[in-house]
Order: sequence, then C-alpha cells, then structure tokens
Amino acid sequence: MLSKAQISLITSLQHKKFRKQHGLFIVEGVKSVLEFLSSDYQIHSLYTTAEARTKMGNLPQKLKYIEITPAEFQKISSLTNPQGVLALVHLPTLESFDWSLLRQQHNLLLDDIQDPGNLGTIIRTAEWFGINHIICSVGTVDAFNPKVVQATMGSLARVKIYYTSLGDFINQSEMSTFGALLEGKSIYKTDFGNAGLIIMGNEGNGIGDDIVKKVDYAVTIPRIGNAESLNVAVATTVFCAEIARQKLKPS
Repeated sequence: MLSKAQISLITSLQHKKFRKQHGLFIVEGVKSVLEFLSSDYQIHSLYTTAEARTKMGNLPQKLKYIEITPAEFQKISSLTNPQGVLALVHLPTLESFDWSLLRQQHNLLLDDIQDPGNLGTIIRTAEWFGINHIICSVGTVDAFNPKVVQATMGSLARVKIYYTSLGDFINQSEMSTFGALLEGKSIYKTDFGNAGLIIMGNEGNGIGDDIVKKVDYAVTIPRIGNAESLNVAVATTVFCAEIARQKLKPS
C-alpha cells in the first residue's frame, strides 16, 4: 500500500528545491535502476510492481523495496509508459576537485545548458567516449532532474558531475581550453592533445562572453549544408568523437 506521505515525497522530487531539501532524487526504469544499484550511489528505497520485480533479479538484502500495484505506480511515475520500477537515490556529497586526475584527461565544461534532454544526452555521450568528468556552470540545468536522469540511461551512475563557477575553475585548472564557437579553427584540424577543457555553450547564446575570454583555442565544426546551427548535444558528440579518434589513431 502506497501512503499519501510517500506519494507526496516522490512527486515533490520533481523539483530541485525538494531534491535538495530531502537529499534524494528519482531514478525510473529497470535498466537505469539496475545501473544505480551496482554503482557507488546509496539507494534510499525502491518501488516496484510485481511484474517489474521479476525483471530485477536478485536485489541486495538490505535494500528496502515496496511492492505496489500498477495503479499506485501511475501516481508516482512521470513517464508516459512507466516500467514499474522507481528508486529514490541519495544525492551524492559534494566532492573537491582531484586536480591530479583532471589534468591528465579531457573534461567537458558546460556553460548554462538549459534543456534536460540535452544534458542527459551529453552525459551519456561523455561516458561512451570515456570522458568521466563534467563541470557545469551554476546556471546549467540540475543533473538530478528526473528528465536528465532518464536521458542518461544509467550513465549518470558513473560520470562525475560538478557545479561551480566555470571562470574560477578554468583559472585554477592551468589546462588548455577549447571552446565550441562559430568562428574558429576546424575541429578536424585542431590538435586536442592528451588533456584539456572542452567548453560547450548555451543552446541559444553559446558560450558566455566572460568564458569566451578564457578560451585558448576557438574550434568550429565546419558547416557543409545549409542548417543554421547544431544542437548542443549533437555538437558535443562530434567533439567527443574527434577527440577519441585522435587518441586512437596509430602513432
């Protein structure tokens, strides 16, 4: 039986204010929940229908799970076609930057990305190409927004996300910065080296002027057709793919 208090708690987590207040966020779907169950994240509780429970396999003995009816599940799900599995997961504690690690890699910097679907896709893409750290401006959409979590398809369980002042981060990093800009050197003629900061800008306005001033290398994806612009998640994929290509090419 699902109580009114449980319904109220779960539905409130659609909003950032209450995610911060309760220290929890929502993960929905069999695959995504299983990814978090096998990660370093701490699971608060699990809600599942009887049918969906059969798809979950063996669950940790200490895991608190509540079996509910499909009708009850509809009251807490935000999906059009819910899979019958929803977990409440503890928000991760804020971590300080491990500069010794970050300075050995390429890292994504996101300047005021607004669309949850874009951020989720970027996180998923980053993991595919082996980029494990994403640094977001404070104005970027919350990575623990349910729509972002859903779009990551479980990748959020492994990619580290930080929110901070990008300007301060760049100043402290002492790393080369590559900015995705309309006017710049072709991405296919740019040497990204073994490490660096890849800066992607807001959907409508691109990289903010204050951050543009900190870009060492302006990089553009050459336009061959007539489209006015590229979606930021697509552009990020092109950048990640080119960096991976350069790392994998024979020396």
